[in-house]
Amino acid sequence: MVFHYFRAWQADGTWDRVHDALRAKVRRAVGKKPKPSVAIVDGQTVKGTEYSSPNGYDGGEKTAGRKRFVAVDTRGLIWALMVVPADVQDRAGGPPLMDRLREAVKRLKVVWGDSHFDTALTHGRIMWAWVGVAVRKLAGQVGFVVQPKRWIVERTFGWLGRSRRLSKEYERTIESSEAFIKIAMIHLMIRRLRR
Repeated sequence: MVFHYFRAWQADGTWDRVHDALRAKVRRAVGKKPKPSVAIVDGQTVKGTEYSSPNGYDGGEKTAGRKRFVAVDTRGLIWALMVVPADVQDRAGGPPLMDRLREAVKRLKVVWGDSHFDTALTHGRIMWAWVGVAVRKLAGQVGFVVQPKRWIVERTFGWLGRSRRLSKEYERTIESSEAFIKIAMIHLMIRRLRR
């Protein structure tokens, strides 16, 4: 019965509407406009299971599973989401993510991303005159260094990782995977609004 409602709400857009309404409330609660002018993009490879399909192999991460592409605002809230097989590279997955971001936010001005998102940042500049800022590693950098704006999207991935259901890709379909990411964000935003 629960799965029936999960799938029905996924199919009719209920999860999307709840997610979007809460996101606007969270932004207003901290004095922000409902829609952002800045976004940060990134991708995360997540290990899959024998049940999740389609899967791919990310040679850079040496992981079989799926990749989650997200675009977040400066509060770490998701504005665009795309789950794909892990063998989709950032250069290929970035432009479709930017198209989804444009559907969600028309007034965007600046998009931050790492150097792997050069193609996506160029796509945003050509299509909608967005300013793309590629955050690159510092010359001679060894180990982890917090980089401007990039830490925000990494924090969002950390929040998602706390959800046991999202620690791996357990879902059989990409649509279900995207819905569970939105449900995890709904849970997070409800907790924020209760503070």
